[in-house]
Amino acid sequence: MREYLNIERIEAKKRLVVERTKDFGEIYEVFDKDEASTQSERCIQCGDPYCLNKCPLHNYVPQWLKAVSEKDLEFAFKLSNEPSPFPEVMGRVCPHDKLCEGDCTLNDGHGAITIGSVETHITEAGFKAGFKPEFPELKSGKKVAIIGSGPAGLSAATYLLRSGIEVTMYERADRAGGLLTYGIPNFKLDKKIVERRVNLLVEAGMKLVLNCNVGKDLSFEEIANAHDAMFIGVGATKAKKASMNGETAPNVHDAMDYLTNIQKKNFHAVYDKKFDFKDLNVVVIGGGDTAMDCLRTAKREGAKSVTCLYRRDEKNMPGSKKEYKNAMEEGVDFVFLTSPKEIILNDKGVAIAVETLKMSLGVKDESGRQKVEEMKGTNARLSADIIIMSLGFDTEVPAFLAENGIETNKWGEIIIEEETHETSTSGIFAGGDCYRGADLVVTAAFDGREAARSITKSLLK
Repeated sequence: MREYLNIERIEAKKRLVVERTKDFGEIYEVFDKDEASTQSERCIQCGDPYCLNKCPLHNYVPQWLKAVSEKDLEFAFKLSNEPSPFPEVMGRVCPHDKLCEGDCTLNDGHGAITIGSVETHITEAGFKAGFKPEFPELKSGKKVAIIGSGPAGLSAATYLLRSGIEVTMYERADRAGGLLTYGIPNFKLDKKIVERRVNLLVEAGMKLVLNCNVGKDLSFEEIANAHDAMFIGVGATKAKKASMNGETAPNVHDAMDYLTNIQKKNFHAVYDKKFDFKDLNVVVIGGGDTAMDCLRTAKREGAKSVTCLYRRDEKNMPGSKKEYKNAMEEGVDFVFLTSPKEIILNDKGVAIAVETLKMSLGVKDESGRQKVEEMKGTNARLSADIIIMSLGFDTEVPAFLAENGIETNKWGEIIIEEETHETSTSGIFAGGDCYRGADLVVTAAFDGREAARSITKSLLK
């Protein structure tokens, strides 16, 4: 350990741009044993590790780095899988530069340890070695229903099953995974990774009910009456609107609709052909990770040009710097400090351009972020065949919430007791984006885990 003076930070190898943009395969290679061990040897084993504290799950990062450096894969696997429901997913999709790696002590000039890549290696190598997360054979006789199979739901199921509680999961889509399946493209997260985790839960006894829209196909009350407690993890998938003229044109699309349909296409399932953008000029409005996903997807789908329109500058983009860099490498054009004001339609009501206005960065607001100010007289038009709106997400508010006394705030987010994750209705818990608003996979996983612990405590007194 403490070899940071002799060993430099290394990034996971990436496939060549000319190769990776031809398909949807993951672009990063998984560390091999020597790469993971050598990188782990750089850890200085801080007495008060910032990486652990910055991780929402409080992963045992220094401990499993030490185990990897000592080539004790089995112990590293157990340590990694204890506080995290799916570390191989987190290793791929977490914004490590803003979380664990961002607070690594070695960031003072030596370069952070490549924590995410080591995390991915541990579980992938562990599975290859035959290791599996452990679930008890004995059951408590208690039953819990989970509505939604996204990160929060899968996390809750993991920890409930570990406590010997029977779980039935209800999902409105045809596949489990929620955002992990239909919101994050394959080039960041291969769906076989998600399917493997779901299958492990099914093997552990979880009952999975697909194509079931609770409140329509099956009543909430019927599910509640058949279980001892419930967890709601329905996410936040309702697209935010810009209230902009022309945004309802037939060739203006919401980001999640686009990503979902292309994922269906990659599954060789039925999808809406209007999302085939080959040889078209695509403009994506927004600067977060979902916008990057849309941009990079359009490149792989053969778009003639792909342009990102963002009203702030590169430094103020809300998404991961790594995803912006990957998009740049793959040939995406970025137009910064430019705000869309109106979508221009032709006489048939089809969008043909975006009317824009240049912006400047002014004084910082209360959050420390610079305000954007319009620069008068800088109007311009950006031609487009397709426009994708990626402005964030709001929570959907199922009717069964109010019908069952589950309170929400003015944004439609479920109100919970933060320490227990219990809603205003006894025995019903919630977490993830339906409580926080659109957030990270890792925070949804945290909510699911903590809710499961509270449910277990209440049921197994």
